[in-house]
Amino acid sequence: MLHGQKVVVVLPAYKAGKTLEKTVAEIPADTVDEILLVDDHSNDNTVEVAEKLGLKVFVHPENRGYGGNQKTCYTEALRLGADIVVMLHPDYQYDPRLVTAMAAMIASGIYDAVLGSRILDARALHGGMPKYKYIFNRLLTASQNMLLGSKLSEFHTGYRAFSRKVLETLPLLANSDDFVFDNQMLTQCQAFDFSMGEISCPTKYFPEASSISFGRSVTYGLGVLKTSLTYRFWKWKLCKPVIFSRDQQLRLKTQLVKSANSDHSEDS
Repeated sequence: MLHGQKVVVVLPAYKAGKTLEKTVAEIPADTVDEILLVDDHSNDNTVEVAEKLGLKVFVHPENRGYGGNQKTCYTEALRLGADIVVMLHPDYQYDPRLVTAMAAMIASGIYDAVLGSRILDARALHGGMPKYKYIFNRLLTASQNMLLGSKLSEFHTGYRAFSRKVLETLPLLANSDDFVFDNQMLTQCQAFDFSMGEISCPTKYFPEASSISFGRSVTYGLGVLKTSLTYRFWKWKLCKPVIFSRDQQLRLKTQLVKSANSDHSEDS
């Protein structure tokens, strides 16, 4: 709890059994009210470890992709009454101890979203980030800042915090279920005029840390460029993409209301 606001950490998990316990051990217990893990149909012991640690666990009956996992994470965090939601990968690549600082930047009322930037730390390569990923990161971020009119040090971190208002307002159900979900979400924050802050975050790469292949990285990069160009065309009023829609049906908040009404009807 920070400034009277409930803090929930969400862990989008896939084959995180080897690193989950280390990650959870460093999440600041004096700040975080709930830790929620969504398992995307892993075939290892992720769920068993999570249950042993006493986490709230949700298991997808089939693999829904990284974006699909996040949709469940945010939906269930909102259902728990979260005011601030911090997404942390359970692969121990990002430092969990920064959860308090990131949540505080939102609790202060200054920012709506906060990113843990590996680039601000200036030690990404020393932490083991593959050189090609570092180059892709810098090139993509530069092109995105130009097209979106933003000034972020990086768009591609998996360490993020959001206010409840952000998660209830963005049309997240319109987004991809794949890795480009991350980028679409930040582009939506820009489109909906939410303020985004950054904090320096050291990172580490090792065999157990999750990482997408070169081929998937290229696919992701193309998706990022498409999203940024779509935003620019939208700003020029040349298109009306669904990911920037104000349609209430595309918001998690609307889905929660529908779910609650359905449960009430069944109870009646």
